[in-house]
Amino acid sequence: MPLRFGLFVVGDEILSGKRSDRHLRRVTELLSARGLNLRWAHYLPDERALLIEAFRRSFAGQDVVFSCGGIGSTPDDHTRQAAAAALGRELVLHPEAAALIAARAAQLGQHDMTTPENRQRLTMGEFPEGARIIPNPFNGIAGFAVAQHYFVPGFPAMAWPMLEAVLDSEYASHFHAEPIAERSLLVFGTPESALVPMMLSIERDFPTIRTFSLPSLGDGRDARIARRHIELGVKGPPERIEAAFEALRRALEQSGVEYSIG
Repeated sequence: MPLRFGLFVVGDEILSGKRSDRHLRRVTELLSARGLNLRWAHYLPDERALLIEAFRRSFAGQDVVFSCGGIGSTPDDHTRQAAAAALGRELVLHPEAAALIAARAAQLGQHDMTTPENRQRLTMGEFPEGARIIPNPFNGIAGFAVAQHYFVPGFPAMAWPMLEAVLDSEYASHFHAEPIAERSLLVFGTPESALVPMMLSIERDFPTIRTFSLPSLGDGRDARIARRHIELGVKGPPERIEAAFEALRRALEQSGVEYSIG
């Protein structure tokens, strides 16, 4: 079966508007560049019970899941603990993660790992039992992976290279395995409801093709699309896309709907 990818973005600062999420767009770009697609995304608060509930559901599925945020060592970071609880596993100090944290502390001139500050740092290496680490090229403080779930920091400078490395090291065999093509046109002066029968007909006649519609109020910067319109299109296997698109165009032609291509 094709791989399905999902994304969790964790953090009260995103939900409160203090910071704007940048992960959704970047993860979509990373996947798209490799012929993959993001199927879903959820924003979650720094609330352990809700995190446990969300992780429990996703661990029960087959999706590849990326989770950004909440793996630090402050009291409002709950992702590591929630992942362990969702799995029913103990939270344990990963030896390789601990060594990386000690190396980072040494770089900062703090060689004694028994100090309160360094003991607190070590909690960032506590992962669900059996987890494997995800190297962090930014500062060496690792993320962790369990099955097909990958937990990385919320900082884009750390998260994005870590996720890219995961994709390239673990999922390269799936890159561009199912190429998807897309063609669309603009429909004017027609409600979406009037287009639904055509869309259903295309999907019935071309089972591997999906139709889509994207209404717009218009863009004053482009005279061609300054008025209300709907982008109507088809996407699916490249070898079927032209036939499906031509069938869609003919259906519009026969119905007398005004449309524009290109």
